[in-house]
Amino acid sequence: MTTAAKRQLKLGAILEGVGADHTSWRDPALAGDASIDIGWYIDNARLAEAAKFDLVFIVDSPFITPDTAPHFLNRLEPLTLLSALAVSTSKIGLVGTLTTSYWEPYNVARQFGSLDHISKGRAGWNVVTTGLEGASRNYGRNAHFDHAVRYERAGEFVDVVQGLWDSYEDDAFPRDKAAGVFLDKDKQHALNHKGPHFQVAGPLALSRSNQGQPVIFQAGVSGAGRDLGARIAEGVFAGVDGFEDAQEYYADLKARAAAQGRDPDHISVLPGLSPVIADTDEEARALAEAQRGSVSIDKLLTQLGRAFGYHDFKQYPLDGPFPDVSGLSLNAYKGHAERIVRISREQNLTLRQAAERFGTWRSDFVGSPQTIANEIQRWFEGRAADGFILRVTRPRDFALFREEVVPLLQARGLFRTEYEHDTLRGHLGLPVPENRWTRSPGQLAAE
Repeated sequence: MTTAAKRQLKLGAILEGVGADHTSWRDPALAGDASIDIGWYIDNARLAEAAKFDLVFIVDSPFITPDTAPHFLNRLEPLTLLSALAVSTSKIGLVGTLTTSYWEPYNVARQFGSLDHISKGRAGWNVVTTGLEGASRNYGRNAHFDHAVRYERAGEFVDVVQGLWDSYEDDAFPRDKAAGVFLDKDKQHALNHKGPHFQVAGPLALSRSNQGQPVIFQAGVSGAGRDLGARIAEGVFAGVDGFEDAQEYYADLKARAAAQGRDPDHISVLPGLSPVIADTDEEARALAEAQRGSVSIDKLLTQLGRAFGYHDFKQYPLDGPFPDVSGLSLNAYKGHAERIVRISREQNLTLRQAAERFGTWRSDFVGSPQTIANEIQRWFEGRAADGFILRVTRPRDFALFREEVVPLLQARGLFRTEYEHDTLRGHLGLPVPENRWTRSPGQLAAE
């Protein structure tokens, strides 16, 4: 009888340059142009790799306003950036965001397939549908796709991309110079997809990498988002509000995956992590309070409004109840917006309290390195998370986590001390997907 592999904590790093908040950029130790300096990304990816992180992650969105957080105002395009990291690192996974609402499947299949080859099997695609309604005007549309349509489109988009990635069987290229045979033509396959949103013939002019296909990530919170994640995702960047909410999300997503015939262990649930670390818990709490107090209420209201398509919350009384937003379409970040409304009503929050709660990163991880490690272990063992995605911006914060927290996790046997694999799938404990053209009839019937 084979013994099940021991569950291992996963760690990723969101490389956020000058920060997705409104204060990190003022850190004297952080370069003001970090978000557009490829050297900054290379240095931090190498630091994450030295600490044995599973992956680095590049966020993206195709719409900004003058009030957008500093990192989003001026940053590098994910695939170009990750290609540079691919040749500057050797083990760590490389995950980037591309939207299914304003790209075409063939282009995305080619780009991520190329990154997977350049990195020798370390690529991952974070599938998003784009929450910000203003993005439509940057792509020749007068209005954003409806929320339900976005998710229908995303599901078909991913199906097409994965079909294109299987255009060649693994032994399609004999490259027999003596016989003059470069390609076995019987092992090249057109997709000939015709669906509600896309018509794509194929084949893709690119073979599979040594991990088979890039790893699929997703970050949906709404019901439609969870359904999509349960069907397609191998990693989920979970937006959760505390330990109990994280446990509910974890159990719900895994149950939805199982209901679709998937192995729930083949989805890693990875909440965001923004710890505040100091020598003692008391010092860390004081530091966290100072950081919260450094953000103006106007900035908090702007960030709160982002979930509602940059709705202007400055028009309402600050110390009145959270306003009635039932007239808004919630066609932006629907799941997050609905959660803000629900919690604000359940807890009778004022607008000021809601802005302070949701207008900035809220951390449940505040304390000494020992306290942070304890809390990470509690979430991991309590099935609230399979790992975490650490925000990387301020140099001191990243150094403390790598040098003080990670060794504690390693000493407890929760996190690796060395890489055992060369691919992102290997790091995450995922199987290499078999090419659809070589699957047995029984496998095809099961699907």
